[in-house]
Amino acid sequence: MRRETVWGWWIVAGVLATAGYYLLPTGGFAANLVYNGIGLMSVVAILGGARLHRPRNPAVWYWFAAGQATWVAGDLMYEYYEYVLHQSPYPSFADVLYLASYPMLAVGLWLLVRGRGGGAARLADAAIAGIGVGLALWIFVLHPIATDSTASALERAISTAYPAADVLILALLARLLVNRGGTASTRLLGVAVLLLLAADVAYSVVSFYADGDDHLLSGGWLLSYVLWGAASLHPSITVQPAREEGAARVGWVQFATLTGCALLAPVMLFIPGVGDNTVDRLAIGAGSVVLFLLSVTRVLGLSRTVQGQTAELARIALHDDLTGLPNRRHFEQALGESVPGGGSLHVVFLGLSGLKNINDELGRPVGDQVVAVSAARIFASAPEATRVARIGGDEFAVALPDAATAERVAQRLVAVLREPVRAGGHELLAGASIGVAEAGGVAEVLRRAEAAMHAAKRTGDPYRFWSAALDERAGEHARLGAELRAALDAGQFQVVYQPIVRMPEARVTAVEALVRWQHPQRGQVSPAAFIPVAEQNGLIVELGAWILHTACERMARWRAELGPAAPDRVSVNVSARQLARADFPATVAAALADTGLPPQCLTVEVTETAVFGGGQALTALHELRALGVRIALDDFGTGHSSLGLLQTVPVDVLKVDKSFVDNITEAGRHTVIARALIQVSDGLGLTAVAEGVETAEQAAALYDLGYRLLQGYYFGKPSAEPQFLLEPAAAANV
Repeated sequence: MRRETVWGWWIVAGVLATAGYYLLPTGGFAANLVYNGIGLMSVVAILGGARLHRPRNPAVWYWFAAGQATWVAGDLMYEYYEYVLHQSPYPSFADVLYLASYPMLAVGLWLLVRGRGGGAARLADAAIAGIGVGLALWIFVLHPIATDSTASALERAISTAYPAADVLILALLARLLVNRGGTASTRLLGVAVLLLLAADVAYSVVSFYADGDDHLLSGGWLLSYVLWGAASLHPSITVQPAREEGAARVGWVQFATLTGCALLAPVMLFIPGVGDNTVDRLAIGAGSVVLFLLSVTRVLGLSRTVQGQTAELARIALHDDLTGLPNRRHFEQALGESVPGGGSLHVVFLGLSGLKNINDELGRPVGDQVVAVSAARIFASAPEATRVARIGGDEFAVALPDAATAERVAQRLVAVLREPVRAGGHELLAGASIGVAEAGGVAEVLRRAEAAMHAAKRTGDPYRFWSAALDERAGEHARLGAELRAALDAGQFQVVYQPIVRMPEARVTAVEALVRWQHPQRGQVSPAAFIPVAEQNGLIVELGAWILHTACERMARWRAELGPAAPDRVSVNVSARQLARADFPATVAAALADTGLPPQCLTVEVTETAVFGGGQALTALHELRALGVRIALDDFGTGHSSLGLLQTVPVDVLKVDKSFVDNITEAGRHTVIARALIQVSDGLGLTAVAEGVETAEQAAALYDLGYRLLQGYYFGKPSAEPQFLLEPAAAANV
């Protein structure tokens, strides 16, 4: 038998035994043996349930077992009087044992309900139930018995003590019965106490008014025995109900129960014969007043709970769960109260760097730790009484009284956010871009500060103050972004090609594909103007795919038309946004397949900043390398950690930045760096290309240093129809 089902089998056995008791001759030895056997077995069941399930507070059930054992002892004592002494005294020592069991049961119930929370609200609930039922018992049972002149004072006291003790037990149990979180075990206890109360009340009434046999009432006591044992054997004995804070919630069942108990007093006034004497009227009046006061207490408790929950909901709505800081809504409300007409208030707006990469590579829990630590540092860096808020996922804002304080706080934030953050077992860097703006209306100051933050991010400045020029530039970017979409649809873009020359043969061994925009009104738009805009609004992905396909198609046509005179490869620049897309390698593979260009004839050029963070960008480069496409690091030497990238990025070509070529003819640092870079390339088996060659002297100096691939205006400007045969002078001067 599974221990989860023992309680059910116990109830079945108890009900059958109770039915068997009524089938036996009344007053016979067998009937009494069954009666006492059920009582003794209930004690064993209570102790067995505590042993079987091991509840957190076993003392509760030991007190219940002691109370039941004392009650069974009273049964045995009563039978001693009846069958040994042949007496039926009332009251007797058996009644002493019966009444002695109630305090033990009360102690067990008190231990059970103690510490469950709910405070005055639950005490009020219990008191309403106890007073309501107790008043009805007083009117219909206790008072008539207490005023019965035919009984002795001791008889009246004992007869009223039973229902009174039951009411005490019921009041304690009401604390559990009105609780929505009650368990099956507590509900079984409730039914057991109700049966005990009903049997005791009926016994008191029968003993004084009918002088009849209590044999029919024995079923109430027997079933009460059974349910006490079932409550202990039920598995829910181990459930620890959640502690209730404040005024507990009231469900429909609890509401109906409490309402019925509260209405008992006024309802009894409409019953014929009730209230005919002064004592009953006083009892009903006093009970009504107490019930009214308890109901008011309960309503006030519920009102306070609603107010508290409303305040908590308001706090949740206006604060960030992760950091505990005010959110954007709260921040805007506070700003509106501080500067209703503008004022000199300043806002520092900052965005954490690299949080997306941290979330993608290490998981959002690690990213949340970074945000929480950064938020604590931001809060600690702000002066006291300063408003700090989390505006978005990686964005924060600080409201400050003047420009000087704002600048000091911005400088402090730059310093503290440069410190590594330990999260998830990693030392992570989460710097920030910071913008500062003066209040000019709540929405406007946030917009300006955010615009300054984005400007700082683009330029690499630690922080930027807002200026009108930023809005002009932002407006121009917005207009340019809208026109980019139309330009793509209208075919206003053109791909041009710049030669990459192998020396000393002076052969065009490759070309770099570059994009140009011929605007119908603006004329020639510089790539430096529209490429950043396309990067920002995401159109660079579509534009880049078109450049890639066009360049591959043109290269395939050159190979077919020119044969050996065609360049060996075409280089295509790829943006960070393109690399971040998981489908980019498939896009390259599709372009090669559509145009019939062999993969080894394509070189993908990426900047160091595009692959510095690793992640999907690095995965894409490895997949491209697996296709047979060559990888070139563009503008090499100007990024975060150029030499470190050579250990992680699959590189074939290093394109040395123009900044190292400009002064190559002069002795100094540039020459030393250029020489070091060609040595690194040769040592790693890579191909080096020197960019930005504009004079014959630069070409000669680079050749002397060991560079064999050169690119620049000296050999040819980007053109839609490039020449693959160099001018004689260009080759002769090297």
